[in-house]
Amino acid sequence: MDTGGLVLVYTGNGKGKTTAALGLALRQVGWNRKVLFIQFMKGKGNVYGERVAAERFLPLLEIEQHGRDEFVNLGNPAEVDAELARKALRRAGEAMASGEYGMVVLDEVNVAMAAGMIDPSEVLAILDKRHKDTDVVLTGRYCPKEIEDRADMVSEVREVKHHFKRGVPARKGVEY
Repeated sequence: MDTGGLVLVYTGNGKGKTTAALGLALRQVGWNRKVLFIQFMKGKGNVYGERVAAERFLPLLEIEQHGRDEFVNLGNPAEVDAELARKALRRAGEAMASGEYGMVVLDEVNVAMAAGMIDPSEVLAILDKRHKDTDVVLTGRYCPKEIEDRADMVSEVREVKHHFKRGVPARKGVEY
């Protein structure tokens, strides 16, 4: 039975949501399907290991960062942060509708919605306009209920224990 493209969500307070999405992206690349991985609220000045690795998988795996290098104040995001999130969402919508990509990942889009930078109805609208064979992955804490309701799969990553609480700093290859 052909199910067409799926909508997959990784949410929750635990570590590993982006990593899970990267695993799916790697599977797509393994089957010669193109992936666009859009990172909300992450600036180009911040070097993440996935972006470095993706350069080795071009043109099948593209990572675009749409954000400033500074952290977003989620309680009161700056207008520039909201505009960058809207730009990322427009890009995602174009890519999802194009039929060019087997998968489009919206990394940290749930946080962008929770912070009020984009509205869940806008995300639902682009999901409805995507190419029939394009899988979409949405990551980030605070996934809105209407997105969970629309998704084909929702996995909640729960923190049981985290090394940050012992004072271990972010490490290359683990957190970035």
